[in-house]
Amino acid sequence: MNETMLCVVGNVATQPVYREPASGPSARFRLAVTSRYWDREKATWTDGHTNFFTVWANRQLAVNAAASLQVGEPVLVHGRLKVRTEPREGQTRTSADIDAVAIGHDLARGTSAFRRSGRPEAVPVVNPPEPNWQSPPPAPAEHTGQQPRRAEAVT
Repeated sequence: MNETMLCVVGNVATQPVYREPASGPSARFRLAVTSRYWDREKATWTDGHTNFFTVWANRQLAVNAAASLQVGEPVLVHGRLKVRTEPREGQTRTSADIDAVAIGHDLARGTSAFRRSGRPEAVPVVNPPEPNWQSPPPAPAEHTGQQPRRAEAVT
């Protein structure tokens, strides 16, 4: 599989939209990524072009993203890049989506408190029978002309 994996650092631009279709939980939000560069003439950092990505999260990542993210928060998103082109209103529109594998707050720009999410109740699994952990009987000793040692019974 040759997929374009990337890691993007930016800010949450829209509140995550959470849905629960038959295929499982899904969430999406827009991510704003603005480049910055040092302007020598002004001797200051200057904002460059801003790129916007639609970030898609599925399953437990969607549940956690919807519960954790707010507009304006700095985040890192790791996932697969999907570039789509579609005709809309007589024009061809191109959009860049990220199918997220991991999302987290950017700790270089603030703090975060991690809370482990509860696991959904699983269907009980019937345990397979326990394997036989006993050691196999010892191999017969080669004949050395000596009598094999016998274990003495403890009474």
